[in-house]
Amino acid sequence: MKILIIGDVVGNPGREAVRALVPQLRQRHGLDLVIANCENVAGGAGVTPKTADELLSFGCDFLTSGQHIWRYKEICPYMNGQPRLIRPANYPTGNPGNGSGIVTAPGGVKVGVLNLVGRVFLENVDCPFRVADREIEKLRKETPIILVDMHAEATSEKVAIGWYLDGRVSAVVGTHTHIQTADERILPKGTAYLTDLGMTGPYNSVIGRKVGQIIERFLTGRPQKFDVPEENVILCGVVVDVDSKTGCAHNITRVQERLLPF
Repeated sequence: MKILIIGDVVGNPGREAVRALVPQLRQRHGLDLVIANCENVAGGAGVTPKTADELLSFGCDFLTSGQHIWRYKEICPYMNGQPRLIRPANYPTGNPGNGSGIVTAPGGVKVGVLNLVGRVFLENVDCPFRVADREIEKLRKETPIILVDMHAEATSEKVAIGWYLDGRVSAVVGTHTHIQTADERILPKGTAYLTDLGMTGPYNSVIGRKVGQIIERFLTGRPQKFDVPEENVILCGVVVDVDSKTGCAHNITRVQERLLPF
């Protein structure tokens, strides 16, 4: 089966890219599922029920997130009632929502999705490695196909968890840095890997924000308002080809698809 995993969707430009491009990519690649990271979909940081519903209506089958998931308080009850949106599993027990879930592809094939957040330069949360052990054991009772979104800052942490989970999951892909890396590969035991999927949003920006505002912040050290530009929008991600019986990945292909102006 073929699965498109989309990198951090940023603001309205990112949503428009998903709306316009996902149907095209489904047809071109013969996709069975589409999964997207949505933690920056509402104004560039955070997610609301409305913006999550939009992504699901635009053709995404499942949504992962990251540390910005908590920005809007109304997302907490929404997550409790919407199993197709998950937050990182290694936040402490008792938080709203779930850290993993199952989505069913056409034909009835079940796919497990696990979301983790890194601890290097980010959050003081539970160990993503140990939590992954727990969650993967649970997911494998239902399906051998498991996809992991490792939302982390440090490339070393992402690479390490890729090797740690090799052979136990179908794919480990990184999010958070908004810059697509060029290290896609199939690890020795059959796990597809990429350090960062990249961003779905305005390409002529500084990780999704207006260039001038970010430069001013660096030059002055003073807080600045960070807006999301609307021009030159690109969708970034990967298409992973997975054996539906074994869960092993056969191929991983990077995607960079530009949203052409109307």
